[in-house]
Amino acid sequence: MAEPHFLQATSISKLYPGERVSGVSKTSLTIQQGKITAIIGESGSGKSTLLRLLYGLLTPDEGKVHFKGDRVWGPEEKLIPGHDAMKMVTQHTDDLNLFAKVWDNVALLLPNTNLKLKEEKVDQALSLLNMAHLAGNKIVDLSGGEKQRVALARAIITRPEVLLLDEPFNQVDTSFREDLQQDIRQIVKETGITVIMVSHDPSEILSMADELIVMKDGKILESGEPVAVYAEPKFLYTASLLANCNVLGKDKAKLCGITLKAKKKSAAIYPEWIELSPSDKADWQVKMVLFKGFYEDLLLEKDDQALRVRDYAIGKYKEGDNVSLKIRKHLEY
Repeated sequence: MAEPHFLQATSISKLYPGERVSGVSKTSLTIQQGKITAIIGESGSGKSTLLRLLYGLLTPDEGKVHFKGDRVWGPEEKLIPGHDAMKMVTQHTDDLNLFAKVWDNVALLLPNTNLKLKEEKVDQALSLLNMAHLAGNKIVDLSGGEKQRVALARAIITRPEVLLLDEPFNQVDTSFREDLQQDIRQIVKETGITVIMVSHDPSEILSMADELIVMKDGKILESGEPVAVYAEPKFLYTASLLANCNVLGKDKAKLCGITLKAKKKSAAIYPEWIELSPSDKADWQVKMVLFKGFYEDLLLEKDDQALRVRDYAIGKYKEGDNVSLKIRKHLEY
């Protein structure tokens, strides 16, 4: 007999009626153990609903969720919703005791039957998240990013097999996000925990995930390794989500020297796939230069067609400059 899948959803649906029906519709997926699976989609695509169905916070209208072969029951069948082998962390940290210390907040979920073991586990969790130096601080004195780390430490203190993250970095300053992302990857490496995360930010998804799931209108549109999905997305929707790409119809594509194949209606061009060079003739004109730190986004225009280009030669071009361009790669849909 084959070994059951680690975490599997089979034809699950959970729909919310309204002007626009939302939720999850007849969706199936299998989560790989010990990996970080990221779910991305536009607002209302069903990604957070899917996360709650996997955890058991919601009962599906149809279909089933199984964890290691056993049914994951929802709140209609289980008194305390949520599977015992899983923990969820959201962007909100309202359940933290603001006037208690960090150490006490993290230790709260552990029993007092073995105080030495309890102390070791709390110290280990704080160490994993680089919080040991803040153990004696009160939650109320912490930054948003530090509170999020405490929430994560509380989630992993009981060593769950699955950690679910719902937009975990929304309230975290940009300067803290990368460190927190690295900490989560380190936790996965050291503990073998399985992480399922939902995010609307491509930079979080692409830098963290081992497996990427793209959702649209309550269904999984495509999935795969982030590098592969980013480089060769099957759908224009995915390319637009991940890369803020330029989308051109047939006529506009010709301005860039692109002739679309038969039955193809649109060309997608990532900003980094365009090479620029100065031009003496009136070709494409730089309309705006947006400084982004180590690169610039240039907004070009030609015959009422706008084009966004990523350029790493800081200061090379200024507004009003004429440039010619070379498209190294494009996608057709």
